[in-house]
Amino acid sequence: MEHIKYAVELDSEDDASAGFEDISFVHNALPELRYDEVDCSCIFMGKKLHAPLMINAITGGHAGVAEINRGLARVAAETGIAMAVGSQRAALDDPDVRSTFAVAREENPKGLLLANLNALCTPEEANQAIEMIGADGIQLHLNAGQELVMREGETNFKGIGKNIEHLIKNLPVPVLVKEVGFGMSREVVTALFEAGVRYIDVSGRGGTNFAAIEGRRGGVAGMHLKKWGIPTAISLLEATSAGLPINIVASGGLRSSLDMALALAAGASLTAIAGPFLKVLVEKGEDRLISLVGELIAGLKQLMLLTGAANVQALMGKPIIITGYTAEWLQRRGIDVNLYACRQI
Repeated sequence: MEHIKYAVELDSEDDASAGFEDISFVHNALPELRYDEVDCSCIFMGKKLHAPLMINAITGGHAGVAEINRGLARVAAETGIAMAVGSQRAALDDPDVRSTFAVAREENPKGLLLANLNALCTPEEANQAIEMIGADGIQLHLNAGQELVMREGETNFKGIGKNIEHLIKNLPVPVLVKEVGFGMSREVVTALFEAGVRYIDVSGRGGTNFAAIEGRRGGVAGMHLKKWGIPTAISLLEATSAGLPINIVASGGLRSSLDMALALAAGASLTAIAGPFLKVLVEKGEDRLISLVGELIAGLKQLMLLTGAANVQALMGKPIIITGYTAEWLQRRGIDVNLYACRQI
């Protein structure tokens, strides 16, 4: 409940840039497309989505948030996008709150729904989480930065890679490994791939700031971590530069159709949003959130047309110009930003 309270209350002083202001499209004045020809649907984890968008992990585990998950699931069902529930640890410890997660499948019986647990969970715990919501996949979250400043946080992070490898071999659904707002480097993405991971959510800096939230909860002094992490745009480009056959989810600070389109052009298979959706649902209601998702999808289709991309796969091959801090970071890391600019319009 405290996480929800402070996530809604966070203001601009807690924001950090996700880096998408450093990326631009090359406008195509001769797209040779009709708007109704543009198809932004996609397949993710074997299910077709109306658009490459997911309501990312937010909540569950307390009676007071059951209606939030109910509303989010209805929005996902109505708009044809994916949804992930929040960490199900509480429901493993207390069966009385399992309904706060199960409601997501009740309201969205056919949609793409992901379970969620810490990456140090056991196969037995992960299977319980999957069965609890009839999940199509499971998110295993990496949250060392958050745990270190939580008053009840974990401080032992040894053996996570081996445990993820063990889970992948023993679970019946795809495994998506995600950060919680501090991003991933190319080296971490490569290590996860070598452990068998084929779905990764880079969840970079720029979105919900859990260091700030835990600070407000009275956790260990963590103000020095408010600006910690890899911005989402950089983290995404680091991940794609590894050249691995993986499905990358871009999340952390995406707030517009343009952010979504840029992330897809940079190599993401899916985009995900959490905080902004939560605020709209809590403050303005379910209908307004449905409208917002519709606006994001319509905007994405417009941007696809203006790049000459008839589908999401085509958008991934369109040229993007990378400048500023993002370009400097990538160049210092040995990543050639000119390759993205030299794609064919």
